[in-house]
Amino acid sequence: MLKIRLIAIFLLLAGVFLAYFAGANFFRPDWFLGNIGYRLGLDLRGGAHLVYEADVSAINSSEVSESMEGLRDVIERRVNAFGVAEPVVQVQKSGDSNRLIVELAGIFDTDQAIRMIGQTPYLEFKTERSESEREEILKKQEAGEVVLKDPYFIPTELTGRFLKKSILDFDSNTGFPNVLLEFNEEGSKLFGQITKGNVGKVVAIYLDGLPISVPVVQSEITSGNAQITGQFTPQEARDLVRRLNSGALPVPIKLMAQQSVGASLGAESLERGVIAGIYGILAVALFLILRYRLPGLIAVFGLVFYVILVLSVFKVLPVTLTAAGIAGFLLSVGMAVDANILIFERLREEVRWGANLGKAVDTGFQRAWPSIRDSNISTLITSSILYWFGTSIIRGFALTLGVGVLASIFSALVVTKVFVLASGLRHNRFSLTLYGVKREA
Repeated sequence: MLKIRLIAIFLLLAGVFLAYFAGANFFRPDWFLGNIGYRLGLDLRGGAHLVYEADVSAINSSEVSESMEGLRDVIERRVNAFGVAEPVVQVQKSGDSNRLIVELAGIFDTDQAIRMIGQTPYLEFKTERSESEREEILKKQEAGEVVLKDPYFIPTELTGRFLKKSILDFDSNTGFPNVLLEFNEEGSKLFGQITKGNVGKVVAIYLDGLPISVPVVQSEITSGNAQITGQFTPQEARDLVRRLNSGALPVPIKLMAQQSVGASLGAESLERGVIAGIYGILAVALFLILRYRLPGLIAVFGLVFYVILVLSVFKVLPVTLTAAGIAGFLLSVGMAVDANILIFERLREEVRWGANLGKAVDTGFQRAWPSIRDSNISTLITSSILYWFGTSIIRGFALTLGVGVLASIFSALVVTKVFVLASGLRHNRFSLTLYGVKREA
């Protein structure tokens, strides 16, 4: 019993910490962990929603998927560079159409967002400045003079339009991934001149004004084929290839639809969702207490623990909360209550048949588990399918539902059980009354 009560105390302390973590940004944003907030979707925060169609007619069918991912990567980095917080950029296949969905929360100037995204990705190669030039530019900047030059690199004539393609390769000796570059005829001449004059120096590769690779030239290259080596991971090398190809062969995109969600409308949706959640949880808590008495009250504590646990997970992942996501979370509350009802009904049946409370608790949880397991697994399978094949709104619903179901299993089978066992009631008339059951004659 002492061990169970120590576990119960630990869970209570953990619940207090999670409650603080879940709500710190609302009450004390300047305190410990208060700077970590919830990630709100477009429909709750407001912003711009844009739908583009990509023209992939000039791209080989086997390369369409990679090109679309490259396009997504370029646009996501572009909106990040413009200071857009947590943009959502997704590729969507609709029949024969390849679409790009862009959600920019907090951006209410739709025209600005369209200009920001519609620019053609720009790939360029830059050479290293001399030390004297670099020091001169840095001194002017420190003195407050407006200097538009890059203090470290000089732009060259070699840009993405001269690059035919880049390929991911693996070194046969070391096994490390390398990135191979292939230029067209004019690009080969330019690249040969650049490498000849910069042996042992850095030639930086920029995409949309930001460096994506800074390799050191080992020797003059006149063949038009270059190799970028380094301690890349396979994913890093694959991302670099995608970015290079996107800069060299941008996929043309055409705006199909645009929508602007006002900040006041988003705030209203969030407020209504929170109020609905509070009312729903209070109604469920009242039902549990009236129906199951002491176990119902304990289940309410478990339900509160469940809510703050899920909210904490939403912060840690982080999960983008939308109106559909909140609906998925509230639905998972019902799943959590359903598990408690199954357990308590089994517990009451065991007591009616003559089992003492300790044995009834163990048996009730044990025999209710198969039903809880099967129903939750089926829900998790459905959530996984929705998340895998669904659009952004459906995926938000599926993710919050899945996280909620996993948390509900832990809440019902661990938290609630520990609190019930820690109550330590004996098997007598008073305890039976508290548990709301009667012994059968």
